[in-house]
Amino acid sequence: MSESRPVRATLFELLDRFAVVIALAVALAVWEAAVDVAQIPRYVLPAPSDIWGSIVKHWAPLFAHSWVTLLETLAGFALSLAIGIPLAVLIVYSRIFDRVLYPILVASQAVPKVALAPILLVALGYSILPKIIVAFLIAFFPVVVNTVTGLGSVDRDTLNLMHSMGASKMDVFLKVRFPHAVPSMIAGFKVAIALAVVGAVVGEFVGSRSGLGYYMLLATGNFDTPLVFACVVYLTLMGIILFYTVGLLEVALARWNRAARIAKGAEPAGAFGM
Repeated sequence: MSESRPVRATLFELLDRFAVVIALAVALAVWEAAVDVAQIPRYVLPAPSDIWGSIVKHWAPLFAHSWVTLLETLAGFALSLAIGIPLAVLIVYSRIFDRVLYPILVASQAVPKVALAPILLVALGYSILPKIIVAFLIAFFPVVVNTVTGLGSVDRDTLNLMHSMGASKMDVFLKVRFPHAVPSMIAGFKVAIALAVVGAVVGEFVGSRSGLGYYMLLATGNFDTPLVFACVVYLTLMGIILFYTVGLLEVALARWNRAARIAKGAEPAGAFGM
C-alpha cells in the first residue's frame, strides 16, 4: 500500500505536467475518428492526418510565407511599443494629455481596423507598410492602456515619501513607477503581440502578394482546405512562441530590477539607497 502511493503521486504529477499535451492528443484523436466515421469530405473538414500531410507537402512555401508574416508582426509590435510607451508616460505625467488624448484613444477603438485596411492599401499600395500599420493599430491600444495603468497605480504614500526625500520626477519614474509598472506592461505586451499577428494577417487578407494570410486566400480559392488549416497551425504556433517570448522579457526585467536593488543595497545608504 505504501509503495502504491508514490506511484500514484508520480502519475498525478505527470498528468498535471503534461495535461495540455494529453488534452490536445485526445482532441486530435477524437477529431480524426469523427471525420473518418462520419466520412466528412476533406474540403469541408480535413482530418488532422490530412493537415499534417499538407504541412509536410507544402513546408517550403509555408515557411517562406511565415517569415513575411513574422516580419510584419514584429515591425507592427515594435512600432506599438515605440509610440505607445512614450505616449503612456505623457498621459500619466501630463494632465492635458490625460484629459484630451486618452479619451480619444479609447474612442478610436470603436473604429473597426479591418475597415481601415483597404484605405491603407489604396494609399500605400501592396508593399509591406500597410500590413505593418494594421498590426500596429491593433496592437497599440493594450500597450498604452496597460502602461498607463501600471505607471498610474503607484501608492500615493510612496510617491509622497519620494518627493519628501527630494526625488526628482526622473528618480520617481526609474525607481518607483517603472519597476511597479513592469508586470502590467508585460501583460499588455503579451496581448499586443498576439493581436499584432491578427493585424498582419488581416492586412494580408485585404491585399498582399506574400504572407500566410495571402497563402490562406490562395488555398481557399483552390478548395485546398487542409492547406488552409496548415496555415492556421503555423499562425497558432507563431502566436504561442511570440507570446511566451514576450513572457521571457518579464523574467529578464524582474532579474534586472532585483540585481539593481541588490547593487544599491551594497552601496553606502543614501537618500535613495533603499
